Amino acid sequence: MKSYHLTPCISEEEIDQQVARLADQINLDYAGKAVILVCILKGAVVLLADLIRQLTVPVEIDFVRLSSYGLGAETSGTVHISKDVELPIQDRHVLVVEDIIDTGYTMKYLVDYLASRHPKSIKVCALIDKHERRKVEFQADYVGFHLEKGFIVGYGLDYSEKHRQLTGIFSVEFDD
Repeated sequence: MKSYHLTPCISEEEIDQQVARLADQINLDYAGKAVILVCILKGAVVLLADLIRQLTVPVEIDFVRLSSYGLGAETSGTVHISKDVELPIQDRHVLVVEDIIDTGYTMKYLVDYLASRHPKSIKVCALIDKHERRKVEFQADYVGFHLEKGFIVGYGLDYSEKHRQLTGIFSVEFDD
């Protein structure tokens, strides 16, 4: 593995503030409604855990695991579901919880896939919306942070399964 170091990008306090803001908006938007939170494994688990404790609307939780195949770090745009939602979502409000929207392929695929099951509504909450590698136009309904570029880890985001446990978000800087 290439050597690298981590540079602080977003602090734990900044994340806490944004998660609280997201929860407040979700509570307003879903007031009087029940919602199914669909968490994308593995990265969004940390966001889900913090978010759900601040929600006052009735929620149920489900999980999906997705992967896209391509050469190297580039996605082919082909998405595979290795773990599907188990709860019935027809005529229900669905909120997808994601750590980061990058190329847009995965989120567009998942939203279209879930829409085929005829929920009342589908919205997306992403901690980070990153535009650098966007290939498919996609806009989340709730976004914590907008980043233009960079490879980041922490708060559920990983580099080869490392650094998910960090309480802040860090930029990965590869050494020459």
